[in-house]
Amino acid sequence: MTKIIILGAIGSMGSLVSKLALEDKQINVVAAVDVNKIGNELGSLVGVEDPNKIKISDAKKLQQIVNDTKPDVAVDFSTAKATEINCLTCVKSKIKCVIGTTGLSQEFLSEFEKQVKSLKVPAVISSNMATGVNIFFKIASIITNYVKDWDIEVIEAHHNRKVDSPSGTALTVGKVIAEALGVKYDTVAKYGRAFGPNKRQVGAKSEIGIHAIRAGDIVGDHLVLFAGPGERIELKHQVHSRNALATGAIKAIKFLAEAKESKIYSMQEVLGIK
Repeated sequence: MTKIIILGAIGSMGSLVSKLALEDKQINVVAAVDVNKIGNELGSLVGVEDPNKIKISDAKKLQQIVNDTKPDVAVDFSTAKATEINCLTCVKSKIKCVIGTTGLSQEFLSEFEKQVKSLKVPAVISSNMATGVNIFFKIASIITNYVKDWDIEVIEAHHNRKVDSPSGTALTVGKVIAEALGVKYDTVAKYGRAFGPNKRQVGAKSEIGIHAIRAGDIVGDHLVLFAGPGERIELKHQVHSRNALATGAIKAIKFLAEAKESKIYSMQEVLGIK
């Protein structure tokens, strides 16, 4: 049985992961960490009976918690600032990490990968752990190979509470498209278009538009528009429930429990669709 620690255990995503993990017979939740509801029982907070009566622990005491509980895997859906501190603590303690937090800095990602390789502790980092969206990435890459001279735009929509913009999923699909085109993403990405004269550079090899919408309680919509002369293709993925993301996180935890290679795995590798 895989022992896990849940970081950001009672956030919108953390609560769903906590519920599924407590219900899973192959997973043993040994600790739950957050900055809120400290001392409360995790099971009662997420509506699941927990025979171990795990209580929410203070994130400030993470190193002590890790030393006491010795988890195999840490799963983190907190905030970028918290993840960058907590997951470095975990990996340095040789705990495998599943990270679903978006908006992470390049500085953190570089240091984290360095620790993963040097300490031989595999990890999974994904901007979106839903099965469908990872198939969406694959299909976007395939389509791009056939329409390299078309204009390509990415439009994403999320709820009005989302902090980072554009979404990690939009950034990922943009990078997937750029890779298929054989260009550097940072040189072609165009984030929105300001008011006034702002003509698009024709062709995706010159410009990939990335646009963000924030409204209401939209869970997550992503559209890739491939537009050529006289026709267009629209590739769309919609998340109806965050359970799709949480279920993917559980798959990633189980995958990591058996993973041996000292690297950061993608969710496509977890799902076998790379």
